[in-house]
Amino acid sequence: MEVVAQYAWIIWIALILLFVVIEVTTLELTFLMLAIGSGGGLVSGLLGAPWWLQIVTGGIVAVLLLFTVRPALLKALKKGGDPTPSNIEALLGLHGTVVVPIGLDAGQVKLTNGDTWTARLLTTPPMPGESITPLDTGAPVVVTAIQGSTALVVPVRRD
Repeated sequence: MEVVAQYAWIIWIALILLFVVIEVTTLELTFLMLAIGSGGGLVSGLLGAPWWLQIVTGGIVAVLLLFTVRPALLKALKKGGDPTPSNIEALLGLHGTVVVPIGLDAGQVKLTNGDTWTARLLTTPPMPGESITPLDTGAPVVVTAIQGSTALVVPVRRD
């Protein structure tokens, strides 16, 4: 136990470094609070506290930070985020125009955002004897889903 008490400061510094490295990879502020708590244990050790009091001090500081400071920091970090949809979510519901006719085979649509996508009709498979009504060039469509690199579209009715 005397060795632990004599070299406790090295253990605290190692814990601080370990928690900071883990925090850099996770970015969720949990390990930052543990690192600061370990700093509290280090300071109490440098002030002459016994090893058991250093552990208690470090634990109390870490728990207090986890339940008081961390939630406020997370809320502040998430505040003001861009609510604009991106990636696939930005394409869903987007209107477009058929540029290569779409029938049983895939065609192409030009979307209102300027992108041109390979497109297929979003339909149920036709029953024997039924046919799919193809969409000719210029027909308005709406993107309902993305499947790989193909937009699944439905025609827009002109009322």
